[in-house]
Amino acid sequence: MTESRVVIVTGGGTGIGAATARQLRADGHRVVISGRRADPLEQIAEETGALAHHADAGDPADVQGLVDATVEAYGRIDGVVLNAGVGRGGAVGDIPDEDWDLVLRTNLTGPFLLLRAAIPHLLQTRGSVVAVASVAALRNGVANAAYATSKAALLQLCRSVAVDYGKQGLRANTVCPSWVRTEMADGRMTRFAREADLGDGSADAAYEEATRLIPTGRPGDPAEVAEAITWLLSPAASFVNGATLTVDGGVTALDPGTLAFDFDITPRAGSAR
Repeated sequence: MTESRVVIVTGGGTGIGAATARQLRADGHRVVISGRRADPLEQIAEETGALAHHADAGDPADVQGLVDATVEAYGRIDGVVLNAGVGRGGAVGDIPDEDWDLVLRTNLTGPFLLLRAAIPHLLQTRGSVVAVASVAALRNGVANAAYATSKAALLQLCRSVAVDYGKQGLRANTVCPSWVRTEMADGRMTRFAREADLGDGSADAAYEEATRLIPTGRPGDPAEVAEAITWLLSPAASFVNGATLTVDGGVTALDPGTLAFDFDITPRAGSAR
């Protein structure tokens, strides 16, 4: 049987975070899930047996409280999954200060705060960190400046941990998903379906359109990303450090310049920039 470990999962109430908590608990590990919304956390805690801890990932006091509560409950920290995140659209010339600040505080400063607080404990256990970034960290899209910037910086934050603490046994890696059916993505897809007048206006119609050019031709499931995360956390990935694993259905393997050979690509009205 695999040795039980203690893992913190931020953004653990929904989507990839909830799927990761489920997988870790199914594998016999002790899990602390955190997030700003209490109800989803409590639901996942009741379902899985994880410990729920309400915390704002961008608040230093909340983050320290999360680390302290984990150590008080279980005596150690073996892993951290940096999953909490938000998105706000806009090109550089259009983003309001408050949107930029929210995205950077949640997606970048939050992980930094948690890493700084957890590293002394992770060094004691020769632990592992996995950050959930995005293909937006590697390939940019239209009107996505704040989100893409935050996720690209998250890659380097984790690489810094890998470089600075690798000789002490601490590993840090990143997964970069493409479209995955989560609550946040569903909301974006519903807006896209409405704006582009797609099919019946549902998120399903929008996912079908958005993933049409992806080699797998579909969005991912949160459980598929969770499998990658739990592997990176595990001793099976003991020589994987500072890596970026794309969990994207092959989208980053694609050369956009060749798409016109297989598809008739016609921009929607108002989409040109």
